[in-house]
Amino acid sequence: MRASGSNHTAQTGRTYESNRSNPSRQNALAKGASTYESEFRPVGNPECPRGLDYQAQLATSIPRADLAAIFMEMNADDRADLYKKLTDEQREVLMPALAQAEREDIRQLAAYEEGTAGAIMTSDYASLSPQLNAKQAIDVLRHEAPNKETIYRAYVVDGQRHLIGSVRLQDLITAHGSIKVADLIERNTHAIPVDADVEAAARKIARYDVIALPVIDAQERLVGIITHDDALDVMEAEATEDFQRLGTVTNLDSSVATATVPMLYRARIAWLMLLVFGNIFSGAGIAHFEDTIAAHLTLMFFLPILIASGGNAGSQSATLMVRALATGDIRISDWGRVLGRELVVAILLGLSMAAAIAVIGVFRGGPDIAIVIALSMVVIVIVGSMIGMLLPFILSRFNMDPATASTPLVTSIADATGVLVYFSIAKAILSLP
Repeated sequence: MRASGSNHTAQTGRTYESNRSNPSRQNALAKGASTYESEFRPVGNPECPRGLDYQAQLATSIPRADLAAIFMEMNADDRADLYKKLTDEQREVLMPALAQAEREDIRQLAAYEEGTAGAIMTSDYASLSPQLNAKQAIDVLRHEAPNKETIYRAYVVDGQRHLIGSVRLQDLITAHGSIKVADLIERNTHAIPVDADVEAAARKIARYDVIALPVIDAQERLVGIITHDDALDVMEAEATEDFQRLGTVTNLDSSVATATVPMLYRARIAWLMLLVFGNIFSGAGIAHFEDTIAAHLTLMFFLPILIASGGNAGSQSATLMVRALATGDIRISDWGRVLGRELVVAILLGLSMAAAIAVIGVFRGGPDIAIVIALSMVVIVIVGSMIGMLLPFILSRFNMDPATASTPLVTSIADATGVLVYFSIAKAILSLP
């Protein structure tokens, strides 16, 4: 998941080759790593469900030599992730036990700011010179394959490691052995800057359906690649965060499976307390119309139905808008077009629901009550839908996460608004002579 320069990449390659050519060194690494193999598989592997926090905790009880052996056997991005989870004391103990190339690689990869492309890229990529022919390029890839994330697409760089393009393994295999790599290059690599947002990188991989995405620095030098599996991890984490926010749960520091009671309490209490006081407005609205309610008690029978309908309609709109904004399906500038369409849909929904509830209104309270119920349903559904649709756009406009427009928040606002709308309409119609 991260980066390195030209000299460092070459040095890392020499270190791996040295490890393979030294049987005693290779056996020591294998012995140290195999003891804890099941616990240090890449995070996301079905056989390693506990994640980095557990691995970091386990590392405290592992002898330095064994921990160093494990780090040497891990993928570059995975060991950098684990390194960032270690304490300063653990790092000071571990680093002298690693080869210089691995120390350099870890420091460089761990230095990138979280949330950027550099934070999830790997330095284990295959690179080729444009001067090689197809036969030579295949020999290079065959030699490098054991230590690379992928060789299905190799990246062509010049002497200063400026990215020229990429070449597919399929094209190298099917080409005549004397054909130059320069003649097989695909120039459009969809490269992304090292400081680009990690979600933008994930979306780019999904959009172009590529195995990996090259990452370049300010001088357009290749520093790493982001693989599709890392992009999936990013998208999964973002989806999890959005779902939690839609449920008014602040971000958890760990998975639900390992979260403690205090952690779950802190993640939920703030929003619940806020919504409790927000719902006071609904109670205040009911109190304001006590006289109308006392004169027409039948109105209370329909109150839960009406306010729930407004909240449900708003929640539907909010969910659609949050997801569309998150995937880039719509932009903030599209709010006017979306508003018009949502208004038409809300009117149709309101009329349909009003027709259904009006029949019950006739039997429960007569024609006047039925008119109040039907008219209130139409207005409440429209208002709820507009709240749910506009709130994500407003939050995005102020650079806030639109997922904050959660279902409970939209429902609470729609409930308070629905109470005022319902009893205002009832008072106006039922007070007529």
